[in-house]
Amino acid sequence: MPHRFDNAAEWAKRFEDPERDVWQKPDEVIAALALPPDAKVADIGSATGYFAVRLARAVPKGRVYGVDIEPDMARYLGERARSEGLSHLTAVLGAPADPKIPEPVDLVLVVNTYHHIADRPAYFQRVLGSLTPKGRLAIIDFRLGQPMGPPEQHRLSPEQVRQELEAAGYRFAQEHGFLPNQYFLVFTRAGNG
Repeated sequence: MPHRFDNAAEWAKRFEDPERDVWQKPDEVIAALALPPDAKVADIGSATGYFAVRLARAVPKGRVYGVDIEPDMARYLGERARSEGLSHLTAVLGAPADPKIPEPVDLVLVVNTYHHIADRPAYFQRVLGSLTPKGRLAIIDFRLGQPMGPPEQHRLSPEQVRQELEAAGYRFAQEHGFLPNQYFLVFTRAGNG
């Protein structure tokens, strides 16, 4: 689902709206991920930093890469990281077929972005190469039939996400059910118990 998000300041009004916290539950999401303070994390589709900034605060001894394919989003996040004193948060300009994560990470988080990625099995095979041996992939996206999110025809069922990621070399590990409008699926590298 190609979609342009090239005016970061305008999108920030929507993405960073405090009302989003009610249904996105960012603090609960980060708590559920149980990250150690030195974790390395990549937030794919980071946009204006809604999760990337929170992740950086959650891993003060770690590193967070906020990945986006929109140059203006990467610029905005880089400026935000500097202005908020988060030197361990780095904005990364990814490509549609390659997130360009600079080093292996313990967690890749993809929130409200999975449905935008074109060739997901190939893309997430590439992501697999950016995970540490025990690394995890967490996907949060809108469920079918919910009042918010992308048009219904662009949404994917959690079953489809599982099938695509299992084909890309992942194993389903866990599902969290506390988000009212979204599924929250966690995967590990296939072969890891």
